[in-house]
Amino acid sequence: MGQISLKERLIRLKDMGYQIKTICNVLNMNRSRYYRIINKPQRKAEADVSDILILDKIKSIIKEHPFWGYRRITAWLRHRENYLINRKKVYRLMKENGLTNKQINRKNSRVTRSKPRASKPNEIWGIDMTKFLIPGLGWVYLVITIDWFTKKIIAWDVDLRSRSEEWREVLNQCVLNEFADGSRGKGVKLVSDNGSQPTSRSFIKDCKALGIEQIFTSYNNPKGNADTERVIRTLKEEIIWINEWNSLEETLNGLKQGIYFYNNLYPHSTLGYLSPVEFEKKYQETPQKVA
Repeated sequence: MGQISLKERLIRLKDMGYQIKTICNVLNMNRSRYYRIINKPQRKAEADVSDILILDKIKSIIKEHPFWGYRRITAWLRHRENYLINRKKVYRLMKENGLTNKQINRKNSRVTRSKPRASKPNEIWGIDMTKFLIPGLGWVYLVITIDWFTKKIIAWDVDLRSRSEEWREVLNQCVLNEFADGSRGKGVKLVSDNGSQPTSRSFIKDCKALGIEQIFTSYNNPKGNADTERVIRTLKEEIIWINEWNSLEETLNGLKQGIYFYNNLYPHSTLGYLSPVEFEKKYQETPQKVA
């Protein structure tokens, strides 16, 4: 018969009817050590079960959001699912199961910083457009305006065309959404590229009438409207690329749900993994220092 472990010995003594106090006295150990030895395998098993449950949750999140990394998944588990978990554990589980995304090497990339910076909500807006293909329908064009400070999508429009008319509608909707008494005198700046829509006479006329100062990115500054372009990329990764819409109506409904998710629930890395709406609310509830 092989040598039995200390744990097995303790269990046998307990099964023979000896009291825990007697066992501890005979073996010259305190009760805390006794329980630690007895419960160690059980706790390990519980930890394994916990890892399995967390891993299943991680897989379900990645299925819905395939471009998320371990930091954003950790933020989601902690703030949306109320799991007491840290980044190291999430990273370990993802790495062990081949779920980590390879990060783009930006070591040699040069970032241009010659652009305005927002210090409060509704100080700087960014407007831009992207297009994507719907099978059987053709190209559709999505125009969005975001707040550079909160990263919130203020207004948007999707249509089969992208004329200055659609851009003007988005701009007017921004003002209606953010200013009950109009935007004149509020000091709002609007950043865009030099495309035909934001440089059209009708769009420039609307900006002047609304009291919005236009800022155009220079041709040699591709990062000038990067904040807006980054949100568009997020919409593509989170909503557009993972869905298959067959009509403009399906596209409208899908974007409406997706943009609501982005504004209210998406854990944004530059906002401390708060959603844009949560970040805006936190700013409004925090007393601001007067310069």
